Formats: sequence, structure tokens, C-alpha cells
Amino acid sequence: MQPNSPLSQFLPYRLSITSNAVSGRIAQEYRAHFGLSVPEWRVMAVLGDSGGVTQRELTSLTLMDKVAVNRACKVLEERMLAKRSPNTLDGRSHLLELTEEGLAMHGQIMPLAQEMEKRIFAGLDPAEKAQFSDLLARVLAQIGDLEEDFQSGGFGVADHSNT
Repeated sequence: MQPNSPLSQFLPYRLSITSNAVSGRIAQEYRAHFGLSVPEWRVMAVLGDSGGVTQRELTSLTLMDKVAVNRACKVLEERMLAKRSPNTLDGRSHLLELTEEGLAMHGQIMPLAQEMEKRIFAGLDPAEKAQFSDLLARVLAQIGDLEEDFQSGGFGVADHSNT
């Protein structure tokens, strides 16, 4: 790809490529040490941080496809790293949470992931890293605002099929 091509300058593309590169590099570590895929680790990370949640909540919290979340949950359950329990607030769903073994693995992976984060962002000083984190949060919030606009019909590509 040419360095000044439209695609190479398109920020959403660059965010996606960077995200995939960062996730892929960290995934090498937890795949090698713990035999986890990226979706499995993302589900574990959320469960370790949030405690018991439904699969629907996991889909929302990870922004992953519900099929990927379902597969990851099944693998984690088969490996006895996660377990389901009835959701007392909604009898139609279950809560998924880490088992003791899952919590122990989560406790081993988090320092590894944090060390990798430290190495990945070693080229940024603390103020730049804080600014980058703030900018990412603002972009994510803007996506939420755009989603609300889209849902209310106030945003999107105009339909000219009838003109």
C-alpha cells in the first residue's frame, strides 16, 4: 500500500489495523502460555473485571459478535474456567462467571498483558499515553452518539433509490 493512498490515510482503517496488531501480539502470549484465543481472553477479561454477566451483556461489553461470544463461553465452560448460574433477575438468562481456576488464570494473565502493554507503549511518555487514552475514550463516546443518531433516523447515507 502506498503511504499516501486514501486507505492508508483513512483513520478508521488505521485504528482497525493497529487494534488487530496490538491484539494479535498480546494474543500470541496468552495463546502460548494459556491456550486461549482472542475471544476467549476477551470474555475472561470482562468476567474477571465485572463478575457474573449474561452473554448478552458480554456481547455488549466486548463489542464482539454474539456467535463469537457464545463459542468463547462454551470453550471456557468446557475448560472449567467459567460456569453458568441462574439469573435471579431474569429467569430466561444465565449469568456467566469465572470459576476459581478461571480467576487464578486471569490473575496470571493480567500481569502478562500489562507488561505487554508497557512494552507496546514504551515509545510514548506518560502524558502522551494519558492523552491517547483520553482520545480513544472520546472517539468511542462519539461512536455511541452516532449510533443514537442512526437509531433515531437522524444520521446515515441518504436513500436516493426513489429519485
